[in-house]
Amino acid sequence: MIKTFVASTVEVDDISIAVEEILSQIKPETNLLENSVGIISCHYEFVESGVVEAVCDALPFDIAGTISWIMSAGEETDTFLMTLMVLTSDDVEFDTVLTPSLNDAPGKVIEESYKDVTAERNTKPALVFSFAPFMPLNSGDEYVDIITKASGGVPVFGTLAIDDNPDFKNAFMIYNGQPYRDRMAMILCYGNINPKFYTANISNEKVLDKTGIITKSDGHVIMEVNGRPIDAFFEDLGLIKASETYSALSTMPFMLDYNDGTPKVSKIFIMLTPERYALCAGAVPEGCTLQIATPDKSDILLTTKKATEQILKDAENASGLLIYSCVSRSMTLGVEQLGEAQLVSNLATNKLPHMMLCSGGEICPTQIENGIATNRFHNNAFIACLF
Repeated sequence: MIKTFVASTVEVDDISIAVEEILSQIKPETNLLENSVGIISCHYEFVESGVVEAVCDALPFDIAGTISWIMSAGEETDTFLMTLMVLTSDDVEFDTVLTPSLNDAPGKVIEESYKDVTAERNTKPALVFSFAPFMPLNSGDEYVDIITKASGGVPVFGTLAIDDNPDFKNAFMIYNGQPYRDRMAMILCYGNINPKFYTANISNEKVLDKTGIITKSDGHVIMEVNGRPIDAFFEDLGLIKASETYSALSTMPFMLDYNDGTPKVSKIFIMLTPERYALCAGAVPEGCTLQIATPDKSDILLTTKKATEQILKDAENASGLLIYSCVSRSMTLGVEQLGEAQLVSNLATNKLPHMMLCSGGEICPTQIENGIATNRFHNNAFIACLF
C-alpha cells in the first residue's frame, strides 16, 4: 500500500519560506513510512532561484521530475508554481536512476542504466516513472521502446519537459534538486502497487474521415502517404498552405492506427522539411493508417472531463493520481490555458491526492495483456496513472 501526499508553493524568491511551506504540507517527520520517493514539477525560475535544490535537500528521499509551465496540485493551479508528490510505503520499494548524457547513443545509455539499477533485484518492477528533458534531436519513441525492451514489458509512465520559451531552452529534467538538459531519470516501483492507466485524445467526430497509409517514413519524418508525397495528402485536405507555416498545424494532430489492435495514438506535425517531408514530434512507422484531427476548446475539456470522471469512479481504493497533458492541448484552449488543469482540480480535489502538469511528450501504456504493457509515446494526449 502506498500513501500519497502532495504539496505546492508559489514562493519563488524566499527559499526559507518555500521550504517551510513544502515541509508543513508533507510533514515528513510523521507521514513518511519505510520507503519514500518524490515527483516534482515547477516553472524553471524555481530552479534558478535555488528553491528546488533547497526543498530536495530538506527531504530524506530521492526526487525526480521536470520543468513545466502549467502545474496543479490539490486546489492550486498556476504557471509559477512548484508542486511535489510524495509516495511513501512499507511494502512498496523504490529505486531511482540518473542516466549519463543522452546526446550520443541514447538507446544504449538508457538500456545500460536500467540494467545497472535492476541488476540486484530478483523481480521486475511493477511500474517505471520516466522523466526526460526536451531534446529536439532525440526520439521519445526510442526512449519508450528501449525501456520496454530492457524491462521485459513493464508499464512505463512519464513525460518530457516543456517550458514557456519559444526554443524550450529551459525544458530540463530535475533529479535531487539539480537540472539536467541531456539526461533521463527513472523511478522504479517494486511490490504492492497496481497502477491503472488512462489516455484521452480527441473525440471521434473531430477526426477527419479521409485516411491514408504511411508508405514511406524515416523515424519521425513522413515522406509518402498512399504512395504519394505527403504534401499531396495535405493538398487533398485543403491544408497545404497551413502545412507550409511552422507549427500552424500543431493543434491539428495526426491520429495513427498501428493496425495491431491497439488504440490510436496522436502525433503532432511540426513542419515541412526542405524536401517537403512532414517532420513530426514522434515516430511515424510505415504501414500505419493516418488521419488528421481538428480538436477545439470544447472537445479538449470534454475529453478531459470524461477521462477524469472515469478515473474517479475507479479510484475507490487508490492512493494517488498523476496526470500529464500535452502542451498542444493548452494551446488549443487559447487564453484559458489553465482551463484543463482547473477542471481536473475541481473534480478531483478532496477525493484523492493528485498532481497534474503540462507536458512536452507523454509516455503511457495503451493496454496491458498477459503482464506485458504496450507502452506508447504520445502527443496531444491527456494521460493519467492511478495507483
